[in-house]
Amino acid sequence: MVTVLIPLAEGCEELEAVTLIDILRRAEIQVIAASLTQNLQITASRGVRLVADTTLEAVIADEFDMVILPGGQPGTNNLNADPRIHRLIKRLYNDGKWIGAICAAPIVLAQSGVLDGLKISCYPGAIDGAEWPAIKLSNEAVVCDNKVITSRGPGTAIAFALMIIEKLMDETTRRKVETGLVIR
Repeated sequence: MVTVLIPLAEGCEELEAVTLIDILRRAEIQVIAASLTQNLQITASRGVRLVADTTLEAVIADEFDMVILPGGQPGTNNLNADPRIHRLIKRLYNDGKWIGAICAAPIVLAQSGVLDGLKISCYPGAIDGAEWPAIKLSNEAVVCDNKVITSRGPGTAIAFALMIIEKLMDETTRRKVETGLVIR
């Protein structure tokens, strides 16, 4: 079974976190939502309370097919401040696994050193092109480059999740989930 880790930091963007967890589970992907702290209850950026499945500490050494970072503030800053997140990103990237980030969270991937030479998308202004000249910034809703999938923000979360399903599973599974969501 395909397994995805979604680290949940205090102040994460709830629309992104919940959309990713929900839609990936519809595709029968095993999603592990892990709190950065020992507290499984996370207060998201708009005050919505989320409950993680486990702690990051409990699963940090496990094998995953992908790690996906929700954005939002101060959630992105909290992810970026956690050295375990950077080690995890580098480990999965070096092992040829998938990496994903949405909204402001691609800055965490940049800080981890995995975006040089890649085309990515992120929340407008989250990554300054002058500070990161080796990163090719795009205004596309979702960008996939070299096993790294990025997306612009809350409004692109469904498209982001569907792209992840297509890459981790297949186009048939993506279409099945998309049909059930009644997007069109």
